[in-house]
Amino acid sequence: MKQLTDVLFSFKTTLTLLAILAIGAGVATFIENDFGTSSARVLVYNHFWYEAVLVLTTVNLAGIIYKYKMWKHKPRFIFHLSFVVILIGAAVTRYVGYEGIMQIREGQIQNRMISLEPYLQVKIKQKDSTFYKEYPMEFTALGSNDFSHSISFDNKELTVDFNNYMYAKKGKNDMGILTVDVSLNGETKTVKLPGKRGMKGVTKVEDFGDAVVTLEYGSKTLELPFAIQLRDFQLDRYPGSMAPSSYASEVTVIKPDGRKYDYRIFMNRTLHEGNFLFFQSSYDPDEKGTVLSVNNDPGKWPTYFGYFLLTLGLIWNLFDKKSRFWKLTKYVSGKNLASIVAACFITFASTNLQAEDQLANFTPDKQEIEKYLERFKNDSAETAKKFSKIVVQSNGGRMKPLDTLNHEILSKLAGKKSMFGMNADQVVLGMLTRPEIWRNMRMIRVKTPKLKEFLGIEKDRKYIAFTEVFKDNKYILQEETQRISMISPNQRGTYEKDIVKLDERLSISYMVYNGSLFNIFPKTGAQKLENNKWYSPLDAIQGFEGDNQKAIETLVRGFLNSVISEKWELSNRFIDMIQEYQTQVGKEVMPPKSQIDREIAFNQLQIFEKLTLAYLFVGFIMLVVAFIVVFNPNIKPRKTTLFFFIMLSLLFAVHTFGMGFRWVISGHAPWSDTYESLLYISWSAVFAGVVFFRRSLLALSAAVIVAAIFMFTAHLTSIDPQITNLVPVLKSYWLTIHVSILTASYGFFGLSAILGFMVLILFIFRKNRPHLDETIKQVTAINEISLIIGLSAITIGNFLGGVWANESWGRYWGWDPKETWAYVSIVIYVLVVHMRFVKKLNNPYAFSVASLLSFASILMTYFGVNFYLSGLHSYATGDPVPIPMWVYYVTALVFITIALAYKNRNLKDDICHTKK
Repeated sequence: MKQLTDVLFSFKTTLTLLAILAIGAGVATFIENDFGTSSARVLVYNHFWYEAVLVLTTVNLAGIIYKYKMWKHKPRFIFHLSFVVILIGAAVTRYVGYEGIMQIREGQIQNRMISLEPYLQVKIKQKDSTFYKEYPMEFTALGSNDFSHSISFDNKELTVDFNNYMYAKKGKNDMGILTVDVSLNGETKTVKLPGKRGMKGVTKVEDFGDAVVTLEYGSKTLELPFAIQLRDFQLDRYPGSMAPSSYASEVTVIKPDGRKYDYRIFMNRTLHEGNFLFFQSSYDPDEKGTVLSVNNDPGKWPTYFGYFLLTLGLIWNLFDKKSRFWKLTKYVSGKNLASIVAACFITFASTNLQAEDQLANFTPDKQEIEKYLERFKNDSAETAKKFSKIVVQSNGGRMKPLDTLNHEILSKLAGKKSMFGMNADQVVLGMLTRPEIWRNMRMIRVKTPKLKEFLGIEKDRKYIAFTEVFKDNKYILQEETQRISMISPNQRGTYEKDIVKLDERLSISYMVYNGSLFNIFPKTGAQKLENNKWYSPLDAIQGFEGDNQKAIETLVRGFLNSVISEKWELSNRFIDMIQEYQTQVGKEVMPPKSQIDREIAFNQLQIFEKLTLAYLFVGFIMLVVAFIVVFNPNIKPRKTTLFFFIMLSLLFAVHTFGMGFRWVISGHAPWSDTYESLLYISWSAVFAGVVFFRRSLLALSAAVIVAAIFMFTAHLTSIDPQITNLVPVLKSYWLTIHVSILTASYGFFGLSAILGFMVLILFIFRKNRPHLDETIKQVTAINEISLIIGLSAITIGNFLGGVWANESWGRYWGWDPKETWAYVSIVIYVLVVHMRFVKKLNNPYAFSVASLLSFASILMTYFGVNFYLSGLHSYATGDPVPIPMWVYYVTALVFITIALAYKNRNLKDDICHTKK
């Protein structure tokens, strides 16, 4: 027995079980992506083997708590105990709770719902009796689905055997088809049962003479102990858009004793009635009915209590003087490493690149165009500035200044902030007013040599003119774009991708020339009927009526003619009249002038673009200086580190200001999309360096490098920095709490990965340099501190996300790929933190390798799920994009570094890596 408990309650068993859980969940996300969600549930999440591992992990954790008397160290005891409580709560939810869907039309009273889980339902009816059996059942596209069920009744036996299951097409709402063989009284019938999860199946009736058998596969009907009446369904949209801003159900809950109360259900506001939770899921296409998701969850409060213990224990652990975190911090602070804190100041010099004035060779009057451009560049600045303050409505309904749209247009067309010595406002104003000139300007970016050859232009050319893609009034890319549209994105090469991008840029150019991108005119009386939709000049002239139409036509023609004739004062007066029209007619959605001015100022500052260059430059300089100090122990760089501290602190302050500025402009926390979250991860990495690791120049340089990498990714890839409106479910204070804590952890993990890589480099050069040993130990201690903070943040953030999910849609865990990979990341980093309890892994080399390789789980959580897997949190649509080649190069570099460092790995770290 003692042998069994020694094995069951050992740390090796803990690490093994955690590894199985992480690998299983990670593999399940790929099974889900390739074979469907039901396959992942059947093979992993709901399978006996995975549940058995969870039970063993709970038993193992409880045994270790007892074996090592953790109650003597309260913080450690609390956060380890919390996982036991959370797993127990999850088990109650899994085996006792259930989910369903309720659909109600306006005015209807409903006390029934259908189950979310599918069942094979069998009813046998005889003259005097009825027998009913149901079997919870899902199918996998990977592996066997065989089953056989026998139902005994009146000394007879009915058997139902699996025959086949045909899956619904991915992305379609079609039902799958279960085929079974039903046998009774020696007679066998093959029955096809259409059905699927979350939907009532099609009932089939088979007559066996003395018994009638009714079969159905799909959701079953459940009756509630109360009723709900839908009094009114309400849907609000963003101005001028079909995108929902919010939707809500005004309901009345009717209890069995006749008592009633009214309630408003909407996103992030769930109805609680007993153990039932109702959340706003969807609505009927005619907007006259609501779809509510229902959850009966008796495990909610045990789970919430576990979350509370977890948060309390992890935070307390960071301040407990007996904790490992505190010991590591004390060890690091006692060493004179290389810095007080590094920081950075960089002058915000303009980074706008000026393109040469390029004209297509075939333009009819080149000299006249050159004269026009020179005049326009010098004289249009004031008018362009006023033009930029006109309010425009985006397709998503966001009201913003034209300045923002102009920057987006030029960035899309040329990848620049300015061209021909003119800013984006002047360029777009010229394109709008003199398209016959600007369509001959070489300002549309092309990259690949093959595309340049196809277009018949010089290989050193970077830009083409709009007119260069038309020969004999024919669009020369038409056949190529049609051919490429038939190729899946992951099969497209650089040539094909450049064709697609060029086609998009040409479409944008065309929409600028005809003005269809500029929804600047509200319509009188359209507030309710058309949801405050604004129109482009041409649409307004053609679609408005009466005085409204005449006013618009006068304004548009007057403005265009005055710019064409270069009467700038008159142009300015027309802009004033357009703004006055917007204020009078579109006042319901017109943003205040101060808001417009703030957004224009934000665009002009270009804070994050300049920070990217600053982080890259300063990070490189700091890294070089840090390694010089490490390899030359005689250098005492106090003044140097103080200088870097001041610089980095200023950079961090600017970054914080920029994040706050974007928050003010967008109206929501600046981490709700890919671009914003990359900025936030960069911020958290610098925060980690400045606040926690100010005594290590290596750690500070690593923090800046992490920030530079993520900022570089945000600005030099296809990620869109555009500020957009939030979807309804993201309009929650839980978003701010959950995402801010969770995403901040990525910065700490990134810092740990870079520190691990630096330590491996030091291992490579360690031979005959004994002074490097102490540096390795110190940096490894900093690495572990960063990792502990990151692990605490991702764990708390992930479980707070569960609270958000439960309050938003009635369940705190759904095995979505994003939350699954966050869970996998937590388990992996728990493994890394506890490696020190295994003797062979208790050394700086193993820890550095683990901290470096573990960051792959974070990259998978962030990029992999967003762009390669489908799910609630995913930005992926259609086929995944190909993995860039540089990823393979970086991966090769990492493993080569690990291999080279291996020969000098024998270094014990008795101070930082003990079992105490």
